Amino acid sequence: MIKRSPFRYFKTSPEIIRLAVMMYIRFPLSLRNVEDLLHERGIDVSHETVRYWWHRFGPIFASEIKKRRIEGLRSSRWRWHLDEVFVKINGERHHLWRAVDHEGEVLENFVTKTRDKKAALKFLRKAMRKHGKPEAIVTDRLLSYGADLRVIGAPDWQETGLWINNRAENS
Repeated sequence: MIKRSPFRYFKTSPEIIRLAVMMYIRFPLSLRNVEDLLHERGIDVSHETVRYWWHRFGPIFASEIKKRRIEGLRSSRWRWHLDEVFVKINGERHHLWRAVDHEGEVLENFVTKTRDKKAALKFLRKAMRKHGKPEAIVTDRLLSYGADLRVIGAPDWQETGLWINNRAENS
């Protein structure tokens, strides 16, 4: 199946559309400021056109950026912060497991009914399958994490401490 270009019905080149959308998203500019900057470069488009492009192509560009970021995360060996919290879903208590990287970006979320070794191992394997192996894993003092890391064969990855897991707590 041939994937068609999303720009196929537009007279303006894809490079100009990408430039206008990225200028609006990346920098704190208004639509009229983007229009003025493009006009200075000899490109005559209205702010409504930029808004339409942003609405149409913004999600496409965001997914491309996210895909490149995940590929970059996969190859790097960063520090992960793991945490679990209680949440209520339809009146029942569940556990939300989260993995956060060293920049505070949420890598993975996982909801279970139990808070045991099996659930933690499933969450950890899912995160590692998607994002690769981390350099270190910062956790609270939940014993399930240590047991899981012994099963995986990396008990020396775990770091615990009183306030070192605040990155996951704040996410």
